[in-house]
Amino acid sequence: MLDRIAPELSKPRQRLPNQRWQIHLQKAELAQKLAITTNLSPIVAQLLINRGIETPEQAQAFLEPESLNLPSPLAEFPDLAMSVELLQEAIASQSKIAICGDYDADGMTSTALLLRSLRSLGAQVDYAIPSRMHEGYGINKRIVEEFHSEGVRLILTVDNGISAYEPIARAKELGLSVIITDHHDIPQKLPPADAILNPKLIAESSPYRGVAGVGVAYILAVSLAQKLEKTKGLIQPMLALFTLGTIADLAPLTGVNRRWVKRGLKLLPKSQLPGVQALIQVAGVQATEAREQGKKGAGGAGGAGEGKLRVHPKSLKPEDIGFRLGPRINAVGRIGDPLTVIELLTTDDEGMALERAMQCEQANTSRQQMCEQIEQEAIAYVESQFVSTLQQDRVLVVIQSDWHHGVIGIVASRLVERYGVPVFIGTYEDEELIRGSARGIPEFNIFAALEYCHDLLGKYGGHKAAGGFSFPSANLPGLRSRLCEFANQCLELQHLKPLLKIDAQANFHQINQELYQQLNSLHPCGIDNPDPIFWTSNVQVVEQQTIGKGHIKTTLSQTIDGQQYQFKAIAWRWRDYFPLPPRLDIAYKLRENHFNGNPSLELELLGARLAQEQFSEPSNLQLFHITSPKPLRTTFKYNQRQYTCGVYPNNSGKELRIKNPDGKVLVMQPGRTIGLLGTSREDALEIDLSLPVYDSIIQAAMQALLALSSES
Repeated sequence: MLDRIAPELSKPRQRLPNQRWQIHLQKAELAQKLAITTNLSPIVAQLLINRGIETPEQAQAFLEPESLNLPSPLAEFPDLAMSVELLQEAIASQSKIAICGDYDADGMTSTALLLRSLRSLGAQVDYAIPSRMHEGYGINKRIVEEFHSEGVRLILTVDNGISAYEPIARAKELGLSVIITDHHDIPQKLPPADAILNPKLIAESSPYRGVAGVGVAYILAVSLAQKLEKTKGLIQPMLALFTLGTIADLAPLTGVNRRWVKRGLKLLPKSQLPGVQALIQVAGVQATEAREQGKKGAGGAGGAGEGKLRVHPKSLKPEDIGFRLGPRINAVGRIGDPLTVIELLTTDDEGMALERAMQCEQANTSRQQMCEQIEQEAIAYVESQFVSTLQQDRVLVVIQSDWHHGVIGIVASRLVERYGVPVFIGTYEDEELIRGSARGIPEFNIFAALEYCHDLLGKYGGHKAAGGFSFPSANLPGLRSRLCEFANQCLELQHLKPLLKIDAQANFHQINQELYQQLNSLHPCGIDNPDPIFWTSNVQVVEQQTIGKGHIKTTLSQTIDGQQYQFKAIAWRWRDYFPLPPRLDIAYKLRENHFNGNPSLELELLGARLAQEQFSEPSNLQLFHITSPKPLRTTFKYNQRQYTCGVYPNNSGKELRIKNPDGKVLVMQPGRTIGLLGTSREDALEIDLSLPVYDSIIQAAMQALLALSSES
């Protein structure tokens, strides 16, 4: 037996994504009933169940969001009536209004939405956005005092302000009125504003609870227009901006967000806003046609702005915004001047719109190059400094000089994907100040972590999944220690792998255009209504190659009842896993490819593991099936130390126990990657058995026990 096992033990491990797969509990009987009442396939019915939709009534409300009876926003937001009244008075008296926005897609679309709507309603309104590089997020005293010197009487914050106690207090000292519109988490002490609109302050059951900053701005603008009875021609442009900002900010696509985004995605391709049309064109989201083209063609000062652009009027999908339009808007806020985006989204001049859209395109290209460089530098730094202590620290705090603050948040997300732990990344503003961004994992609350470190920080804010912060550089050792302390309070070892939530198993013969069209009924997909993720077992890798910047393009095959089914697949940023092994279990999303105008389905790979079916008896499980007339117990030497080991019965079967000279016992159960280590079960710690330090000693113990069984 040892001869059969030893070759397997000596093989190097195939590198694949280090993930934990969480597959939804399949409720076949309930799915079948729901499928009949909704006229959907059982697979799609299971997807609804996974999203908490189990009755025909819930399914109708989800699939047909227009059927919902929405409560009035005035009844849901306590300060909305006051906000409308303050704006109405300012418009009537022609008092100056100033908007303080933010430099991300949510903040810039919010600013543009309120600028367009307030100007259309007759207001005197201007705006300011703090410098990302020099001031950081949110309204500050400089902006407040500058507004005051310009004669502003009413300040309106969008996508910020809820944590800006001192700047708002200064505004009140100067006699200014302040309306805060924000959606970030609520601090311990609210600013002394005249009115605060924030969905985190309303009931959790409210359909408005999940709106982003642009959603709050949209509610305020629509309520004001309705009060002034001037909604004609305003709603559709505002809805386009709402849709852009909501998806780009990763707001949950539930409640009113689902209803309004679904409308907005249909309106965007035929939007009357020149900036939206220009952005769609330069991003190449859909084919466009030029008509009535001017004499200057696509060049010259007037350029294509002399002609009118028409986008084919079909609905966009959230990924068109999330991966194409949103990043081009965000890129400007990260490394450029937000004025570019505000002008893009507020201008009625097609020439200026196309010019500004091209500037967004250039900024996005530069942003991609910066991200690539900083990501590689960050990985090299982590590998040299922290990778050996990740299991103990359970959080990454990565601080370097000369990194562009505008893109480190993106790099933080990529480090989370790579290492599976929360990431706090920062760069030196000067010798005395560090400013950074944070990204979390499902079991870790970024805002709570920042609150836990509040005495070490300067400014900070955010929500469960992400945040921003600054702090004196002298506090770096203390901050790293405090974040490790917080992480160890809320994270277990099994949490330290990227989590992949999978909806259902599907075989290749079940994947066709009919299924794909039924999946469209779940759209718009996004946060809290994710794109469906399927998994398929034991597929064969027929062809594979790397393309672009480290992507893998492959052809996958599955044989069912003697018939072969094939699909093309793409795995973004999987260069480290090339070449893929010949047989895999895969997790993926379905995508439609329109190459040469011919629609075909392909897979977007999100996860892969060695195919479980090809190992009818994995080597490390054979040990637990050995029948022997005497107990399997033995001693062995490892790294010049003497150990005892044996296979023992437990409540669910058998387990391997390895005892070191100090009396500590390592426990491994078959099929599990998490084990126990301690002097007793009561004080034992959970450990990751795949780590080399544990895996090596387990393999040594198994060889000793298998050798013993072959002798008996």
